Amino acid sequence: MVTTSQPLAVQAGLRVLWQGGNAVDAAIASVAVLGVTEPMSTGIGGDLFALVYPARERRVYALNASGPAPRQISLPELREKGYERMPQDGALSVTVPGALRGWEALLERFGTKPLEELLDPAIRYAEHGFPVLEITSQRWRQHEDKLKRHEAAARTYLPGGRAPQPGEVFRNPPLARTLRAIAHEGVDAFYEGAIARAIVTELERLGSPLSLEDLRAFRPEWGEPISTTYRGVEVLEHPPNGQGLIALLALNILEGFDLSSQGPTAEFYHRVIEALKLAFADGKRYIADPRFAEVPVAKLLSKAYAAERRALIGERALEEGPPGALEGGTVYVTVVDEERNVVSLIESLFMPFGSGIAVEETGIVLQNRGALFSLDPEHPNRLEPGKRPYHTIIPAMALREKEPWLSFGVVGGFMQPQGHVQILCHLLDHGMDPQEAVEAPRVRYYGGRKVAVEPLLLKAIQEELAQRGHELIAGDGNFGGAQLIAIDPETGMLAGASDPRKDGCAMGF
Repeated sequence: MVTTSQPLAVQAGLRVLWQGGNAVDAAIASVAVLGVTEPMSTGIGGDLFALVYPARERRVYALNASGPAPRQISLPELREKGYERMPQDGALSVTVPGALRGWEALLERFGTKPLEELLDPAIRYAEHGFPVLEITSQRWRQHEDKLKRHEAAARTYLPGGRAPQPGEVFRNPPLARTLRAIAHEGVDAFYEGAIARAIVTELERLGSPLSLEDLRAFRPEWGEPISTTYRGVEVLEHPPNGQGLIALLALNILEGFDLSSQGPTAEFYHRVIEALKLAFADGKRYIADPRFAEVPVAKLLSKAYAAERRALIGERALEEGPPGALEGGTVYVTVVDEERNVVSLIESLFMPFGSGIAVEETGIVLQNRGALFSLDPEHPNRLEPGKRPYHTIIPAMALREKEPWLSFGVVGGFMQPQGHVQILCHLLDHGMDPQEAVEAPRVRYYGGRKVAVEPLLLKAIQEELAQRGHELIAGDGNFGGAQLIAIDPETGMLAGASDPRKDGCAMGF
């Protein structure tokens, strides 16, 4: 089974499985197509995180393919130039793109198919075109102004001066040529060859210090997932510099409440909002690149610490979530294959169309992950040369008796851990089936007492949340996009769910 946010990408993954490839092969074929069909969300100019469960090894691996800041960047220099916070787009927001090295690492360790074969569908859609779907077209139109600020971006992604309408066929011949070069020459073509020189030349022209050596030196990192238990289920998230820690912190807090007796009521949503408020306070205080700063994961995830944080939650909304005192634009794909290998993979440019910079004659849009660095010299997530920023993308899994039960992800920046928590609560506390859990109305915490609620949430629930002190605001419409596959522990049957907030689907055979 394959589930993701675009049907052509699902088909590409299914084709690989049908032809004997495994879950890793299929996930890469799917995400490569997504880089063509959802160019505002992902592409080879972005980053990738993945959790992989190889059935024969019966363990989960975490892959961090997020790129670092340039080696010549300087926090003091940016502050001297008047920056009080990192630029949200443009050249200074660009970090080393990690996705392609991530594909390479996944294939070298677990793949069975050559990259050239897996890129064939993406190359074909880039060269010959694909019909743009409704939600993709809507998001494309919302960011026309951003693309117009950069000549190559506008020329590549605004044919005729505008975003494609639903049903219009969009072609990207420059990206097809780039993908074909990578297919024939390997990933080094991107990090060391003519493509690398084109990236550096464009960024240098726009004032970025990112260099050929920055690209050439990058390698992803294998590690172990972090986890907690919730209602007897082991929930696995990618470790920092990702924000999966926030989902686990919130689940630990919520475990002390009896949510099953409440159902999705105002009381339930109040508890979820408050738990997330406290979890985000800790996440934004402590999450950073662990190569540069200690992230006290074990202390934060202790059940005793969760009890302390839970005690702060009352019947009224907290003004702000204080961090606890301690000692010391995205796509998601999940695949399960015949042998029950499982891949949970997420890839992103961060904000829609990333930095807004497209590299001339390549079709590549560069991410703006550097926007999440802090310019506070005392913050663990401060900008430093060669450092990876706080990262929003988080693939997840959940295990029962050490066997995969759920592979899932939710796109949407800071909505991601919030979506993880709400979906798991609906599954484990409210007894919903996978599709019901994905479709259930969501809330999104923004900061302070500000919370956006989906219009489908019952009016009575919204009114009670307001009475409890939550400031209900009109959100940006981004309540995430979830994809998941559940594996029945008794029969082994697969149940897929795909979010109607996106254009995708779940399909299997």
